[in-house]
Amino acid sequence: MSDKLKDLITISDPRSPIGEAYRTLRTNLDFASLDQALKSIVVTSAGVGEGKSTTLANLAVVSAQAGRKVILVDADLRRPTLHQLFDLSNEVGLTTMVLDESTLASPPIHETGIEGLSVLTSGPLPPNPAELMGSRRMTEVIVALAEWADQIFFDTPPVVAVTDAAVLATKADGVLLVVSAGKTRREYARTAVQRLEQVNARLVGTVLTNVQAGGSFSGYY
Repeated sequence: MSDKLKDLITISDPRSPIGEAYRTLRTNLDFASLDQALKSIVVTSAGVGEGKSTTLANLAVVSAQAGRKVILVDADLRRPTLHQLFDLSNEVGLTTMVLDESTLASPPIHETGIEGLSVLTSGPLPPNPAELMGSRRMTEVIVALAEWADQIFFDTPPVVAVTDAAVLATKADGVLLVVSAGKTRREYARTAVQRLEQVNARLVGTVLTNVQAGGSFSGYY
């Protein structure tokens, strides 16, 4: 387990109020899927630096801690970060599965040291991320990963900046939007929701990060 991974609050202090907030988020997603299963979830944000990847990693951890088989996929094919967070090789990954049909039967996923949690890194970065997200092969990749996991989380670029997240959202069961208190501009948040609505994505909720509160909460997700 990498040192950066050990710094995730759901690992370093799982019983903290912040850790409890992530478990609440996991439960809320479960209740949001009563009528339609949420097996594949795209996680995006309105802009950069809003805590998206950290939120996603912690959510994946608590989902695995609940006894599920979880695959965390780095679908940010512009600025991937999950291989750094989990200290993994990025020589093969999501783009490999899109290009090499033989990997569909045996995805190049990495174990993380956390029971139930695996990571599919981005792989080599392509020149056309949005086209790759919208391809038929990407649909096949999602179907293939679903055979290996109870839940799949996709880390994607900000939806306002590029179209990747909105395109992938059309293939996933739901979308979770991350916004940062005091940082995300209101018009950017509105635009993010509009971009997702335009492609008929299923927006299941919003996570507000970096909220400051009194009492025992000095700051939490």
